[in-house]
Amino acid sequence: MNPADRIPPGIHNAIDYELLAPQAMDASHHAYVAGGCGWDTTVAANRAAFGHWAPLPRLLRDVRQGHTQLTLGGLALPHPFLLAPVAYQRLAHAGAEAATARAAQATGTCMVASTLSSCTLEAIACAAGPARWFQLYLQPERAHSRDLLRRAEQAGYRAIVLTLDASIQLASRSALQAGFSMPADCVAANLTGYPPLPAQPLADGASRIFQGAMRHAPTWDDLHWLLQESRLPVWVKGVLHPGDATALRAAGVAGVIVSNHGGRSLDGAPASLARLPAVRAAVGPGYPVLLDGGVRSGQDAFKALALGADAVLIGRLQVYALAVAGALGVAHMLTLLTEELHACMAQAGCARLADITPEALLPLSTTPE
Repeated sequence: MNPADRIPPGIHNAIDYELLAPQAMDASHHAYVAGGCGWDTTVAANRAAFGHWAPLPRLLRDVRQGHTQLTLGGLALPHPFLLAPVAYQRLAHAGAEAATARAAQATGTCMVASTLSSCTLEAIACAAGPARWFQLYLQPERAHSRDLLRRAEQAGYRAIVLTLDASIQLASRSALQAGFSMPADCVAANLTGYPPLPAQPLADGASRIFQGAMRHAPTWDDLHWLLQESRLPVWVKGVLHPGDATALRAAGVAGVIVSNHGGRSLDGAPASLARLPAVRAAVGPGYPVLLDGGVRSGQDAFKALALGADAVLIGRLQVYALAVAGALGVAHMLTLLTEELHACMAQAGCARLADITPEALLPLSTTPE
């Protein structure tokens, strides 16, 4: 931990880091992190979805032996919070992903390191604990994807998280209006050794999207190649349709992450939480399903677990905590989330994560008698 980092007064709940982040970040950097794409419709939907459900208190339940321990992908974890892959964390703090990794190590949290990290995957591995996964964007050249894969294996990552829903990312209007541009010292450190492909001009009448941006978008052939190539279990992030979830399971994917890329992919797409029950129903019990998108409290996590998630990923909130108080802030934020989850579980009569079932929630419009 950096001794210069301090937890400021006024941090009582995990979400307080979001409230203080604008004071700790450059305004345009904050606009970029907080924004999604387009009008930020899906960003707002992710948060609003949690407000549609209420946890139901129960009486006389013995929770004195309660805990939030779980096993996920062969990892024994103390709580169901993972740090989502978030790119370019140098925008928030000079320590960047290495500082986040130290917080993960201190709290026993699984960190999912991004391909687009400001620090190399090797540097992140040196700072993180044994619970670490690597998020992969397939590169235009398979040789470069293979090299990233081998580097992750050699650095001791325990799983590959393949993101499939971000072939096109349109800028957020809020970030554009704030004048955001990527600083020169904020680069994708993992990719600096891979030369870009030569520019390929579009033919007359060709689409900048179909024949341009989507030229190297992943296909089923690419997924099958990766599954054969990887020595690590492969998860897929970006699932919203139950048909995709069942097809991925049949292909041999280790687990799926229900996610709309934090609202950064298709503006207007449904909230991740809204799609979670359908995905869980499609793959059935026992198959790992995680949720990414909009979690700001332990109660949010409780709702996601009740609706079918095995664990949840924390994205923007980790960046806000990093900006406010560095590694110490990220560790403190994770501690607050866990305690908030404990409090919700205790009052809902759930001593174990397995006790958090759909019956632990009510639609907000329903009033219990």
